[in-house]
Amino acid sequence: MGGEGDSAGKPASSASAPKRHYHGHRERLRARILKGDGSALAKYELLELLLCAFIPRIDVKPIAKALIARFGSVSAALAASPERLTEIPGVGESAAAYLRATHLLLQAAAGDQVKERPVISNWAALLNYVRMTLRHETAEQVRTPFLDRKNRLIADEVTGRGTVDHAPVYPREIARRALELAASSVILVHNHPSGDPTPSRADVEMTREIETALKALDIRLHDHLVVGKADTVSMKAKGLI
Repeated sequence: MGGEGDSAGKPASSASAPKRHYHGHRERLRARILKGDGSALAKYELLELLLCAFIPRIDVKPIAKALIARFGSVSAALAASPERLTEIPGVGESAAAYLRATHLLLQAAAGDQVKERPVISNWAALLNYVRMTLRHETAEQVRTPFLDRKNRLIADEVTGRGTVDHAPVYPREIARRALELAASSVILVHNHPSGDPTPSRADVEMTREIETALKALDIRLHDHLVVGKADTVSMKAKGLI
């Protein structure tokens, strides 16, 4: 947007420049957050307040609503790629970068919770982390949390990237990496971009191959989690491994 000048192209004085309607709205949103009652804000208002810091001098409410309408939810909007974010009118590269950074910060915070206690006794935190990381990915991704003897997280690494319905996984590579990290156990995690977390026959077969490769090295496979849009399925709980 251009400067708020008069008809002759000269800047208006600060005393006479009209105050845009959204300035007061932004101040009210900030005040509600600072007073601690931000929980009463609608989701689009929270996103709107975030956008205020990245997009000055324009009304960002339509942008916040457009992001949610396009991607379906606030979490999906934050997880969207910068390329898709910039398809929304009003969202430039800088705003897209900050939105993406916000998503990565949320992931990091969820990962910190996983590291606080042994993973097996902190299962809810692990589920929250893997869902936040993978539920909105548009291609299959395989992640492998490697655990030490006390079931504490050593590393969480991407061990496969693929297409919308397949990601290559190599059992020997996972076993080799577990040895390099001196891991005592691992958990497999991958997403189904279709949204349905039901394990496929190929998922089950590959899991058993990985379990066999790890067992030969005295490394335990705790579980294989399949992440969908709204739910996460444990293959162990389903009796599939």
